[in-house]
Amino acid sequence: MLEFEMYYREQGYQAICGVDEAGRGPLAGPVFAAAVILPEGLIIEGVTDSKKLTEKKREKLFDEIREQAIAYCIASASVEEIETMNILQADLLAMKRAVEGLSVKADFAMIDGNQMPQLLIPAQTIVKGDSKSESIAAASILAKVSRDRLMLELAQQYPQYGFEKHKGYGTKAHREAILEYGPCEIHRLSFLKKILAEKENG
Repeated sequence: MLEFEMYYREQGYQAICGVDEAGRGPLAGPVFAAAVILPEGLIIEGVTDSKKLTEKKREKLFDEIREQAIAYCIASASVEEIETMNILQADLLAMKRAVEGLSVKADFAMIDGNQMPQLLIPAQTIVKGDSKSESIAAASILAKVSRDRLMLELAQQYPQYGFEKHKGYGTKAHREAILEYGPCEIHRLSFLKKILAEKENG
């Protein structure tokens, strides 16, 4: 999982950050991103694509990554920003904020996926980077856990939707709750057009 980090170090970069996001697909809540700079050669046991880990394992690794990272930053883009600029642009904005918010300035960024945020430093996109790079995998865990924690808080504010179970993703129960109660202020209305049209058409 250090192949990319080693390659870019050989190119002369020192502070290489991995960047990933969480929450592009849900029907509700902000999108999160994280940037992480790990010490050279560090492998944290168990770190991989956050989607392959249990919630308990992610929570444990969340603390380990924060303790061992040289620097990390967790950022987000709001529901309003998602609605104004679309999910892809909001996602890239959250990534940009994460990189720019690092307490130690990165000189190179490895971005999960195939879309590049507007950064002031050299960067490379890596498809499925969260299963190929330790730094990107660490970022995926920080972003995922942070977003899940926020959705648990929002579940207390909006108990009728069951956010604590599905974290805003479009499960059957979530869709049924939207049809029953209508959307709330943290729903992404542009994601609900089909569901709401079904309701109107009865």
